[in-house]
Amino acid sequence: MKAMLLSQYRQLEITEMPKPEIGPHDVLISVRACGICGSDVHGYDGSTGRRVPPIVMGHEAAGVIAETGSQVTNFAVNDRVTFDSTVSCGSCFHCRRGEINLCDHRKVLGVSCDEYRQHGAFAEFVVVPENILYALPDSFPFEHAAMIEAVSIAVHAANRTPISLGDSCVVVGTGMIGLLVVQAMKRAGCSKVIAVDLDSEKLELAIKLGATNTIHATEQDVVSEVKKLTSGRGADVAVEVVGATKTIQTAIESVRKGGNITLVGNLSPQVELPLQSVVTRELTLNGSCASRGEYPQCIELMDRGEIQVEPLISLKAPLEEGPALFERLYHAEPGLMKVILQP
Repeated sequence: MKAMLLSQYRQLEITEMPKPEIGPHDVLISVRACGICGSDVHGYDGSTGRRVPPIVMGHEAAGVIAETGSQVTNFAVNDRVTFDSTVSCGSCFHCRRGEINLCDHRKVLGVSCDEYRQHGAFAEFVVVPENILYALPDSFPFEHAAMIEAVSIAVHAANRTPISLGDSCVVVGTGMIGLLVVQAMKRAGCSKVIAVDLDSEKLELAIKLGATNTIHATEQDVVSEVKKLTSGRGADVAVEVVGATKTIQTAIESVRKGGNITLVGNLSPQVELPLQSVVTRELTLNGSCASRGEYPQCIELMDRGEIQVEPLISLKAPLEEGPALFERLYHAEPGLMKVILQP
């Protein structure tokens, strides 16, 4: 089969590889669309330590089942499917509680850490276990289905955030996930969604996707502007989608006393926390990791047009263009957000 192999850091090549073999509980998927994730771009140069060459990356994908294992019962050949990027074991303490994103044996397709290595979906075929599969409606575009993993992160963050109907929300960071969070928080019941970023174009897109207000972080004092928009109190909730000291501090200072902050971004492994502000204003910090079975909810929201992904897709291209597109994403080409490859 044709695949895009990370043969060494900063070097991707289109090559022929053996078609993967399936186990009794697996399915073989003919990949129709696979998104380039920001974590793939960071793994491209080895900075994360989670993509060790040689590896076929890619975990945001959808396609058609080409073959099923002998013990597969809920899916059949030619079914249109997508899958969770997290491979959970289904039997550990957390999986039994439904906390599949916290699985003690959690693995991610297209990632190679220590003893684990399973090639991902930047290829004509990929193998996944049945327990992480989700059926797609016939009318659902594969390119949109490749965005469900990203949408699920936003929806999970909304589910992790205590929201009352009519609450105000600040979203700090309007990259792709942030723009999806804007939509998810609006659908979850926030009547005022304030988007904060350094990029005017992204803020304009945030308005088109449902934000009620925007704040340009280098041109305005974010905390003061949020208070002006929230009767001087601060927002009820904030979602931080960057993962750096400055932006986390902004999110914390933007909420009212007794407010909630959900942390999605994890760019920096350690940050400085304004502890006194959190303690004396009795704030609640919620971590939000990946997703926890929200795929059916995401598929329904997207199918009804309540969460839009097409405005976030910059390019759809054949797999052969993948190496060049990775370089463009790596150099943070202006205006280039989400790229979907079509093996």
